[in-house]
Amino acid sequence: MGCCLPFSSRIFLLASALVIAGCGGGTTSATAPPPAQQASAPVVSTKPAMNGAELVTLTTTTPGAAIYYTLDGSTPTTSSSVYEAPFLVASDATLNAIATASGATASTVTSKSFSLGIPSGTLVWSDEFDNTTGVNAQPDPTVWTYDTGAGGWGNNELETYCGWNASASPCTTSSPNVYVGTDGYLHIVAQQPSAGVYTSARLKTQGLFSFQNGRLEVRAQIPEEQGLWPAIWLLGNNIATVNWPACGEQDVMEHVNAATTPDWIKGSIHGTGFTGTSLGMNYQFSSGETAGGWHTYGMIWSKGSVSYYVDDPSAPYVTYTTSTVSGLSGAVWPFDAGGNFILINLAVGGTWPGSPNSTTTFPVQMLVDYVRIYTN
Repeated sequence: MGCCLPFSSRIFLLASALVIAGCGGGTTSATAPPPAQQASAPVVSTKPAMNGAELVTLTTTTPGAAIYYTLDGSTPTTSSSVYEAPFLVASDATLNAIATASGATASTVTSKSFSLGIPSGTLVWSDEFDNTTGVNAQPDPTVWTYDTGAGGWGNNELETYCGWNASASPCTTSSPNVYVGTDGYLHIVAQQPSAGVYTSARLKTQGLFSFQNGRLEVRAQIPEEQGLWPAIWLLGNNIATVNWPACGEQDVMEHVNAATTPDWIKGSIHGTGFTGTSLGMNYQFSSGETAGGWHTYGMIWSKGSVSYYVDDPSAPYVTYTTSTVSGLSGAVWPFDAGGNFILINLAVGGTWPGSPNSTTTFPVQMLVDYVRIYTN
């Protein structure tokens, strides 16, 4: 049945809406939605690193916002590097950053120029693991955090990783798995607290420190025994958003099991379309040398290129470039997408080394003298 009242008595034109009353007495209204709020522009904070380099932190006051940035002066978009951790700036650069959040428009662009003029080969960041306290000390908590727990870590490893001062069984503060000794070395200790139970440590700078491009050096002494797997490696900050292997992995040094003749370490890269051992190269030590001695393990990283060396940065034993992966089906070069963080660990067991046996002695440790970054 239609309306029974005159048309003219039921229409009112208002400034902001048109209200129509029907026979049943209800009303409907149409109003313009409120304008979307704009995300707060990122704030750039810096603190000195070494020899003119700066450590950059980006923040925004918009809850839940993501920050995207570029360092080449281009306008950032949501396809640019996503900010995940403070990063080192050691060369001339123009930083541009935006913030985005659900339900908000993108922020204005925040810009900062860096005119550093740092010469090639300059030390711009390091952790020397100095300790003058007279007792074993915590690795710098502004640089290092830890992966903890068990579960195999994707490699069928046997250890439980324990962080600094961990006390939940099988970890114990009476026999720590990680500390900076009074000798000035970082100690990563693999232990066997009971039959079939192993503990160790895996340090990482994730969320605390990262860098992109430069020369990384780690001076270390690694153990060589059946079932042990020491490693120095890097992962992309964006692992939190794109996962592995899309984030990229740079294995500066890996070794498994007892010393061989000649002895060796391995340097590899991994990414989408090239995981496993397809892009890995063994470095063989000279006669009379072993991986168990003190050595400097290095990576030279520049746009489109990753090289590895042992002891001598002028003589890389392998170089990987974008052309290295260009012929591999589905391969994507991930190492120019943003900053990476550093990991150092001593695994026990796993698919590659196999399990410890009666020849493996515990406790056994990996020592690190320093971690340093130089400009290219």
